[in-house]
Amino acid sequence: MKKFGKLTGFSKKGNVVSLTFEGGAARLEIITDKIINVFSPFECDEHRSKAIEGEKAVKTAFTCKKEGSALVVRTDYLTVRVYSGFKVDFYRYDGKTLCRDHRGKLARVRRFSPTYHYYADSGIPDWEKEILVTKDLHEGEVILGLGDRAGFIDKKGYEYRTWTYDTTDVHDEQMPQLYKSIPFVMLKKPHGVPCGLFFDNTYKATFNLGHTDPSYMWYGVDGGNLDYYFIGGDTLPEIVSGYCYLTGTTPLPQRWTLGYQQSRWGYMGDDDIKYVTDNMRAYGIPCDAVHFDIEYMEYYKDFTWNRDRFPNPEKTLADMKKKGFKAVTIVDPAIKLQKGYSVFDEGLRRDVFCHDANGLPYVNACWPGDALFPDFGLPECAKWWGENVARHAALGVDGIWNDMNEPASFKGELPDDVVMHDGERETCHRELHNVYGHFMDKATYEGLKAATGKRPFVITRACYAGTQKYSTAWTGDNRAVWTHLRTAIPQLCTLGMCGMTFVGTDIGGFNQDTTPELISRWVEAAAFSPLFRSHSDKWARMQEPWVFGDKVTDIWRRYVKLRYAFIPYIYDLLFEGEKTGLGVMRPLALHFENDERALHCNTEFTVGENLLVAPVVEQGAVERAVYLPRGVWYDVNTGKTYRGGKSIIAPAPIDVLPMYAKSGSIFPNYEEMNYVGEKKLDTLILKVFPGDGEYVHYEDNGEDFAYRDGEYNSYLFTVSADGVFRGKLTHDGYKKKYKKFVVDCLGKTYTVKAADEFEIKLK
Repeated sequence: MKKFGKLTGFSKKGNVVSLTFEGGAARLEIITDKIINVFSPFECDEHRSKAIEGEKAVKTAFTCKKEGSALVVRTDYLTVRVYSGFKVDFYRYDGKTLCRDHRGKLARVRRFSPTYHYYADSGIPDWEKEILVTKDLHEGEVILGLGDRAGFIDKKGYEYRTWTYDTTDVHDEQMPQLYKSIPFVMLKKPHGVPCGLFFDNTYKATFNLGHTDPSYMWYGVDGGNLDYYFIGGDTLPEIVSGYCYLTGTTPLPQRWTLGYQQSRWGYMGDDDIKYVTDNMRAYGIPCDAVHFDIEYMEYYKDFTWNRDRFPNPEKTLADMKKKGFKAVTIVDPAIKLQKGYSVFDEGLRRDVFCHDANGLPYVNACWPGDALFPDFGLPECAKWWGENVARHAALGVDGIWNDMNEPASFKGELPDDVVMHDGERETCHRELHNVYGHFMDKATYEGLKAATGKRPFVITRACYAGTQKYSTAWTGDNRAVWTHLRTAIPQLCTLGMCGMTFVGTDIGGFNQDTTPELISRWVEAAAFSPLFRSHSDKWARMQEPWVFGDKVTDIWRRYVKLRYAFIPYIYDLLFEGEKTGLGVMRPLALHFENDERALHCNTEFTVGENLLVAPVVEQGAVERAVYLPRGVWYDVNTGKTYRGGKSIIAPAPIDVLPMYAKSGSIFPNYEEMNYVGEKKLDTLILKVFPGDGEYVHYEDNGEDFAYRDGEYNSYLFTVSADGVFRGKLTHDGYKKKYKKFVVDCLGKTYTVKAADEFEIKLK
């Protein structure tokens, strides 16, 4: 590790405080009064961020002066103390400690008897990492974040790596890496003030989160710059918003993408697609999209169709649309090495593929056999890829599903020295591995947007911080095991806290044979996940809703219909999330952060702030303990009232999903439909639970970006403890308005003709 040595000087210019040490230079940049960038140019003087786009620093008042052995920088919110050795400590305006660099000696993990052997769990001792940041931890402190991790909400005590990784192993809390690399954590002391740390470095990194010793955490990386952002705020939602201020928020998706989506690796031709679409309608299970896995391609070649299986893909997709189905097709980055294949030929001509150290196109293998890998960071490659996406969409494809983009390969991982580009700058796989999927997703998004003018629907397996601006995501190749159902809740909630708010899992499990009970509980648990898709391996049993018999089919129908009813609520959360960065599925920790039980609750989540969902995740269970935080809660299924701050035992037979609404909650619902767009959305149902509360609802065309120019309506709905419900149109920018509102308060309904303002007395 670099030794900075004694602090010898400093200077201030604009928002930047430049520092000189005996061993090198560093700087602090004041981004806002709550966000500070800590930087030292180990490799270059530029940030080279892939997550942050555009200038984020704003003019901020701050002071900078020497106080004893420390250089002290003060904003209206933060006090930052910098010491020799480039030790940096953060305090709130009132003096409360937020985050301090660790000063003690670093230890190794003990594997054997101390009298025999002292063994580190890494081939590189902690203190030999080129870049090393250490932070104090405290008893009872929880660590949240890191995106796509299996296990629990609290990551303290574990060690992880950021290195996008394709695996078929069972995902559990000991998995050091998965498909996504999001180097962002939040620290929360018991009843203390939280803070966030975003380490913006794309090289392979290690996060030891109190794994070696619970009194400190360390972050180590062997390339790039020392470049991290401290994010302050009084609450965890503020920290999340601060992180998303830097890296971007999820844009509002098309409304249909919130409907149910059916997928399988193994829909082999037109007959299979017709089988799925016809039966979805015959069994009365709403569905908006069917996904095409790799079998639709000719020899697994991107942007082709197997004309033996799909003789006329334009007609196949047009027929689907007549029934109300959208088509989403998988695309992998590996391009088959085959002369005469137009995508390969054009890519070779335009020199858009990665090269080996000798300057030749790099060859590995994937589904099509020997293949070349697009150099997505190269502007010419991104343009070429977008053109292919546009041609594909012109056939009638509605969404693109990016898979295998870690990148995954069949002849070993790409070597570190494979030549890739960051813009026009030549670099290597070692630096850009973690953003390979990010670059692919951005190119796909921009290609779809240019081709259609609509909000692009892109799904990805691999991503980096900031990918939320371009893609939704799923959690990869899970298994049909109860462990993965339990894991799905903290995993999706954590992704949501790390900016990836539009996410989901493969319902029922991708690998292995699911069971009727498991898939029933999974569809219940997933009914409120933003991406609502069932997907399975062609070597596993079929998983369509009707194949398990009438009882399971009834459960699917019930909860898919529940999902469609709540689409306007989920859509509203995503509309707000584009401004705030907050997700749809949220851990109890996010809104009840000073409740120790809520901080460690892994099997419940809230949808927004006011709807608590407690799925059954144990085989054979017909009831479950549900922890309700403080406040008054209504059982959504029965209307029964509970006072929170304690656990209750909730009845949960196989067809019941325990759900609880906060007092004063208002949830917009739609009428029944088979797919989004089947009916005019001229009636809005408002589910109301007694108490004091308010809610903002949005209405727009659900397809394009006109809402960003004000082409939407917003309504403010309020309910008071004395039973008065009011509605008011607060923004009038969209011509197609609701014709009536139906207010449902614990089963009693009141219908009113839509007006700019109205009032109902709930009896």
